[in-house]
Amino acid sequence: MFEFRLNKNVSIKDDVLSGLTVALALVPEAVAFAFVAGVEPLVGLYAAFMVGLITACIGGRPGMISGATGALAVVMVSLVAQHGVEYLFATVVLMGILQVLAGVLRLGKFIRMVPHPVMLGFVNGLAIVIFLAQLQQFGVANEAGWLSGTYFEGSVVDVAWVGGTELYMMLGLVMLTMAIIHFLPKLTTAIPSSLAAILVVSLLVIGLGLDTRVVGDVASIAGELPSFHIPSVPLNWETLQIIFPYAVILAAIGLIESLLTLRLVDEITETRGRGNKECIGQGVANVTTGFFGGMGGCAMIGQSMINVNSGGRGRLSGITAALCLLLFILVASSLIEQIPVAALIGVMFIVVMGTFEWSSFRIIRKIPRHDAFVLVLVSGVTVATDLAVAVIVGVIVSALVFAWEHAKHVQIKRKVSEDGSTVYDVNGPLFFGSVTDFSEQFTPKEDSDDVIIDFLHSRVCDHSGLEAIDSVAERYLAAGKTLHLRHLSPECRSMLKKAGDLVEVNVLEDPKYFVAVD
Repeated sequence: MFEFRLNKNVSIKDDVLSGLTVALALVPEAVAFAFVAGVEPLVGLYAAFMVGLITACIGGRPGMISGATGALAVVMVSLVAQHGVEYLFATVVLMGILQVLAGVLRLGKFIRMVPHPVMLGFVNGLAIVIFLAQLQQFGVANEAGWLSGTYFEGSVVDVAWVGGTELYMMLGLVMLTMAIIHFLPKLTTAIPSSLAAILVVSLLVIGLGLDTRVVGDVASIAGELPSFHIPSVPLNWETLQIIFPYAVILAAIGLIESLLTLRLVDEITETRGRGNKECIGQGVANVTTGFFGGMGGCAMIGQSMINVNSGGRGRLSGITAALCLLLFILVASSLIEQIPVAALIGVMFIVVMGTFEWSSFRIIRKIPRHDAFVLVLVSGVTVATDLAVAVIVGVIVSALVFAWEHAKHVQIKRKVSEDGSTVYDVNGPLFFGSVTDFSEQFTPKEDSDDVIIDFLHSRVCDHSGLEAIDSVAERYLAAGKTLHLRHLSPECRSMLKKAGDLVEVNVLEDPKYFVAVD
């Protein structure tokens, strides 16, 4: 059914230790995103456990970590505020069903359409989001036990910052954590450096009695096993009208973030995950968590990077992370709550440094200007809104640029043959972006009575191209001249005939290709 190890180079020890490291980092993230969504901390922790466990077992990318995320939380907050948490659970169930359908219909393959500049922008923007999210941890806790200020997908607004000795203490512990993570692998790789850093800094704080914020100051993580719970919402058309729009948005955001993270892990590990299987795994996980009181989730790039960089490559790493998180909730909450927040901030800062594509600064002047624009645009939109919007904007802009650039590539050469016929040789793709320029090149009044348009070096790419050919044919028919269309594919001829017998089509030496009309 599933395998614990991705390949022979993956070790069980590395998977277990990296999974433990990830579990420690999951605690504050899950709690934070639960507060963002306006639900109790355990709702986020349960989601991190269930989504992480199920996707690790049946998902399409071993080594990738899933759980509650900020990209989904910022969409959930308005639903919870207006209708309550029960509607959130129902929405998460429907979201999961939609994701399973996406996998069954094999829609995961469309992630291949994301251009590389969009991927770079996604990674850079997400690194900035993770960095900004950590800055909130330097705020002052309010009476509810959470940090004052407004959190929106990594942005921190109106936070009352800590100062004086407490600030210097936190900064010192963050730097110590980062130093251990950086230098320990040069001495030994027996234990993941992130896990070692968390343990060392925690023991230092406890042993010396240092006054600094710990996980327990953020929220209590103690709880029981999640129990089966059918969302308490009316099963009627009105409920569907409320939850369906949210479910569609959440399903799209979850799959986009998961599949892009899958591609990133593929590049780092030099292996290949299965996108459609991951869609189904994410869907099953969200359906399950919706029935067990969780807020749903998707792949987490930060935790996935911690896992991969700590040596986690197999499914056992994700399973270990989820089970350790459950143990923290059930029996070890008092110990986990003593971990300094600074240690976890240090781990995430290292993730930021490893996630950000620093080579972007080097190549941005060497790549085409439109690619550089897309890279910066996607990074900015990721920080300002969310990942899904950024990726969609990046793909649309890239597609428009592609269409504009290729619209310039259609060239038509006019000549007169030995028998006196006017011959037009078409070079380049004929599609919606180039049809205007194509149509403007023909002059029926100036041409001879016999006209040939040769498509030997052209390809009709879409229905707009066919309509443009029909339009030109009508012009020559109206001028009382005979038009021959040469080297058109059988499918093109078939589509032209469906448009009506407007012109005599005399086809010679047809190529065997098909126009993309679907």
